[in-house]
Amino acid sequence: MARTKARRFTARSLAGQVFALQVLVVVLLVLAAVLALFLQSRRDSTEEATSRSVAVAQTFADSPGTAAALRAPDPTAVLQPSAEAARRDSGVDFVVVINTDGIRYTHPLPDRIGKKFVGNYQPALQGQVVTEHVNGTIGPLVQAIVPVRDGSGAIVGAVSAGITISKVSGVVERQLPLLLGAAAAALALATVGAALASRRLLHQTHGLGPAEMTRMYEHHDAVLHAVREGVLILAADGTLLLANDEARRLLDLPADAEGRPVAGLGLDRAATELLASGRVVSDEVLPAGARQLVVSTRPTDRAGGPPGTVATLRDATELHVLTAHAEAARRRLTLLYEASVGIGTTLDVTRTAEELAEVAVPGFADHVTVDLAEPVLRGEEPAPGPDTPMRRVAKGGIDDSVPLYPVGERITILPATPQAWNLGTGRAGLQSDLGTSADWQSQDPERARQVLEHGVHSVVRVPLLARGVQLGLAKFWRSARPEAFDQDDLSLAEEITARAAVCIDNARRYSREHATAVALQRSLLPGALPEQSAVEAAYRYLPAQAGVGGDWFDVIPLPGARVALVVGDVVGHGLHAAATMGRLRTAVHNFATLDLPPDELLGHLDELVARIDQEREGDGVVEVTGASCLYAVYDPVSLRCSVARAGHPPPAVVHPDGTVSYPELPAGPPLGVGGMPFAAGELTLEPGSRLVLYTDGLVEDRGRDIDEGLALLAAALQAAGPAEPEETCTAVLAAMIPGGSADDVALLVARTRALPRSQVAEWSVPAEASAVAGVRATVAAQLASWGLEELAFSTELILSELVTNAIRYGSEPIRVRLLLDRGLICEVSDSSGTSPHLRYAAATDEGGRGLFLVAQCSEHWGTRYTETGKVIWAEQHLQGG
Repeated sequence: MARTKARRFTARSLAGQVFALQVLVVVLLVLAAVLALFLQSRRDSTEEATSRSVAVAQTFADSPGTAAALRAPDPTAVLQPSAEAARRDSGVDFVVVINTDGIRYTHPLPDRIGKKFVGNYQPALQGQVVTEHVNGTIGPLVQAIVPVRDGSGAIVGAVSAGITISKVSGVVERQLPLLLGAAAAALALATVGAALASRRLLHQTHGLGPAEMTRMYEHHDAVLHAVREGVLILAADGTLLLANDEARRLLDLPADAEGRPVAGLGLDRAATELLASGRVVSDEVLPAGARQLVVSTRPTDRAGGPPGTVATLRDATELHVLTAHAEAARRRLTLLYEASVGIGTTLDVTRTAEELAEVAVPGFADHVTVDLAEPVLRGEEPAPGPDTPMRRVAKGGIDDSVPLYPVGERITILPATPQAWNLGTGRAGLQSDLGTSADWQSQDPERARQVLEHGVHSVVRVPLLARGVQLGLAKFWRSARPEAFDQDDLSLAEEITARAAVCIDNARRYSREHATAVALQRSLLPGALPEQSAVEAAYRYLPAQAGVGGDWFDVIPLPGARVALVVGDVVGHGLHAAATMGRLRTAVHNFATLDLPPDELLGHLDELVARIDQEREGDGVVEVTGASCLYAVYDPVSLRCSVARAGHPPPAVVHPDGTVSYPELPAGPPLGVGGMPFAAGELTLEPGSRLVLYTDGLVEDRGRDIDEGLALLAAALQAAGPAEPEETCTAVLAAMIPGGSADDVALLVARTRALPRSQVAEWSVPAEASAVAGVRATVAAQLASWGLEELAFSTELILSELVTNAIRYGSEPIRVRLLLDRGLICEVSDSSGTSPHLRYAAATDEGGRGLFLVAQCSEHWGTRYTETGKVIWAEQHLQGG
């Protein structure tokens, strides 16, 4: 056994050659390391000698007394002892002091004192430090020469210190045997490692020689022909070099195939092209007669071998069948997944039907049509059975020229047709050959003939059934692909359609609820603006693209020819927002009837919203309602406008000269927050000014903040010019939201008017009972100037009672004002805060009938409070008004 191992581990074996190479490399590396270390040691010794000589010379030159000694009568007597002491202490070989002429004053050998210094000392006398490598009598050395300066900085001499390199490198040289020993140990370890690695390699290769390699090739050849996988090796020119037995069987190769070109082996065209192309393929299916072969090819020159190709062949006929079934199942799952994510992306009935057609074409069918019962399109629930009229809402296909019913066509299903059976039973149907189906053609014979001429040959019909409601009928057609629908396709169509039916029904129910919500919202908003003379107003309301919002607006006539302008916005969308908006709008009307100032009115609205939130919490709903509102009161007599806002954007004012401003007004918290009072601001609006009120949906969206929106609104108002309110509304919406808004928008534009001074009469009344007669006389004269003599009696009666009450129960100053607007308004003001009350006087009462007479003689009457007191007013309609 030992002789066998020794014979195998020879220079001719792979293991022996690797071992020799490794040993050679290790020897070279060790020699290189030793040489590098030696050179580095010499270099370090030289640098150390230089550093030490410079340090000793510099230290001695800078020592106290050195410069003074050079000027002494006998410098040698002073410097020689200290120089020798420095030499011994520092370990250098000499310390020599010279004068400016280069004459030595010190030297380890006294006989050399007084002689000329050997070396380049001139640069030192110029102030430089000089180092020299010198081969002296004591061997190679490094000497340094440094200048000696006196107290004034003048150079009076130089100091030279030197040390032999051997003295510095003695330590390294003494360690050289240890270094060589370490190198030898490293060489030995590396040799052992190489021997172990070669032993391992010897074990892996088994020390094979030529004979053994030949035998190994024979074994591999036997294995090559025994495997159940075809193997072909081809040259770069397409010549077949080797084919194992399995390849011959699979390709039915002739006996002399090897050495012949592939093109001359009689193979199928596809097989010949693939094998001769030399291209790399992985698991490509190749038909070979009745077989399905899986072919993989790779080049043979990847590792430096000869150019060519090796190909492996596997018989996968049965596997191919299974793969086809698996691929069909994969496509089915993919289609179902696409249907689950692609159908029902919106709550629109028509769009959902279109998504069904888009998903099924072309992966499942060549054409798809969807017919829905007409009530479904209105959000209603259709009656069961085939008698309900249908309308085509979606059509998709690979070719638009196929003459199927177009979108929008109204279709009446005839009895005794397959469509009627599908709708009547709620079951899907399959017709594999439409050309032989006479009952299908009876629905529309001429159109059926045209459809068949375009190659349509198979159809699947599936009713759209959801929650027991028959919604319509989906049809899947095939024309371009030759295979007809089968039962598996029918099952797949039912699964897809079931998903679509649920989505269509959801969209139908949403459409119904949305229509109900929109109708509710429209009923809660103003149908038309009331008649009044204070402003000329126009409005626009745009609902949100999806959902119902809570924006509202109002124009409310107030006593004294005034008008209230309101815009508000309830947070959120849906029926709750619309219902809350209706409650708030009604509350604003009620509070306006009390003639409350804007800030007080918002305070009452705030309390109402808080109560609404409490009601919802009692019902288990924790969502906060929240709303914003702006309330403005404009007086056409004083041209003053009082504005208060609760969490709402400020109004825009378009002045008569066309400039646009956003007045600084107090900003209160949104309604429902509570805890903070509201404040009102006062504006003076010239006649012809336009007050623009809006909700945040006009100026704010996801793509811009409110500051940018306000700037755009100002630009749009300036661009509109001196337009009418209606034209202003149109221009603003076109500029701000040309493509619609995700939020609902309310816009109210009011152009102010002024009540002419000729239609206003006012005067002061002294607090004396005798003044009542004077009031009646003055009123009669004023009414005569207005041509209203027919109202003189009732007006005198009203003012007599009101002035009498003010004199009796109020306090000065007392004033009377008549306003001629759409009616005749009588106002009596005083500084008292007490409010009169209407009551019925008993038969025996002497008084108490004054306000009753006022109420009988006027159409409306009431009281409003001011900062200085109160105003009692009564309004009469003009004759014919």
